[in-house]
This record gives sequence, C-alpha cells and structure tokens, in this order.
Amino acid sequence: MFRFLGTVILGLFLCTAQAMAAEETLIVASDATWPPIEMLDENKEVVGYSIDYLNAVAKEAGLRVKFVNTAWDGIFAALGSRQADIIASSVTITDKRKKVMGFTEPYYELRQAVVVPAGVKISGLRDLDGKKVGGQIGTTGLVETLPKAKSKAVVKTYDEVGLALEDLAKGNIDAVICDDPVAKFYANKKEEYKGKLHVAYITDDVEYYGFAVRKDDRDLLESLNRGIRAVKEKGLDRQIVAKWIGE
Repeated sequence: MFRFLGTVILGLFLCTAQAMAAEETLIVASDATWPPIEMLDENKEVVGYSIDYLNAVAKEAGLRVKFVNTAWDGIFAALGSRQADIIASSVTITDKRKKVMGFTEPYYELRQAVVVPAGVKISGLRDLDGKKVGGQIGTTGLVETLPKAKSKAVVKTYDEVGLALEDLAKGNIDAVICDDPVAKFYANKKEEYKGKLHVAYITDDVEYYGFAVRKDDRDLLESLNRGIRAVKEKGLDRQIVAKWIGE
C-alpha cells in the first residue's frame, strides 16, 4: 500500500514538474534593428520574420517564448549569462560561432549585399578598395565577407545598420554591406531612401540564419529543431516569407 501510494505521489510529482517545465517562458533576445527580419513596430514591440518564425516553431514544439529587444553588442553575453535562453537575431551560422554556442537547423538563406548611392555601379567587392564602407559591428559582412575577398575598403562600424545607411544617404561613406533582405528593405521600401540608394551587388556565397542557444541546452535545441521541421512540413515558412520578405 505504502509503496503503491509512493508511486502515485511520485507520478503526480513528475507530471506536475513536466507541466511546470512546459509552462516556463523562455526569454528570446533579439536586436530589433534589422528590418524586416527583426524590428520594432509603432508600439515598440519586437516584430519581423524571425519573430513570426520562432513563434510558429514554439507553437509546434509546445514552448512559450517572450521576446526582449537586446543590443547586438551584448546579445551573446546575455545568452551566456542566462539572461536569455534563445537568440533570434539574424545570427549567421558560422564555424567560429558554433564553437561557443549551439545552433538550430537553418531557418533562412541569405547572401551579403552592398548598398550604394543611386547611379553608382560595382561589379565585385574589390571595387570597394579605398572606399569608406559601413556596416553593423560584428556582422559577417564586415568580419568575414570583406576579409575573405581581400578587400582594402576603409571599414566604418556602427551600432546599428540603420545608422550606416543614414550616413550613406548623407554622403559620409561610399557603401554599406549587410544581409541582402535588410539591404533590399532599406533601398527599396524605406521612403526616405527611394531613388537615393540601391543594391548594387549581391555575393554568391550563401549564409544561413539559425536560432542560437547555449551549447549544453541540448533538449531545448532538439525541441526547436522539431518545431522548425514541423513549420517547414506544414508550409508555414512560406507564409512567413510572403508576409515579410515577398518575392
């Protein structure tokens, strides 16, 4: 009797613990300065492609998430110090980053793009030699793409890519390098830049965004991957692309 009762109590305890775990809200860090992938709406809420995608993934995986706008220069530290559980912030999956954090399966394919003033043409990254090229600090365009091309551009870093494009429009720099969906958003959809800026070059090398977690959070990683696979199988990813990226 006592053994049976103990088993029942233990079972109830485990069920309660599992329910509490399922109800735990995971904090998602996102630098909302990278439209249309991550940005703030008129109510200062974090919105965009990554946000809709991760919300869909979380629903399929049975997870609860809360997005917190987090500056890029502190976003990886927030993950390491457990102020955040997931990073959903256009983080390109690279070998260097995989050494210190875990990545989900890819959720978006991209390339690097160069934005220049209207009427300016370039045919490759070497055309930027000697030019002032801006970009957001710590992004792959600056730390991997330009060095790989042996570019001799004069690099200027910014806390936000929007500040770099603002400087470009003012004529303070010659070009901006960033992820292609962001470049197209600013050059083609931002009213203040229409007719002033254009995407002059897109690289051939493909990159992939992934959601980042701590390396030891293997269960969370598997849950997210399961959710990503479900989102793709149900075609939800195509709906999110159509909403935020378009053709």
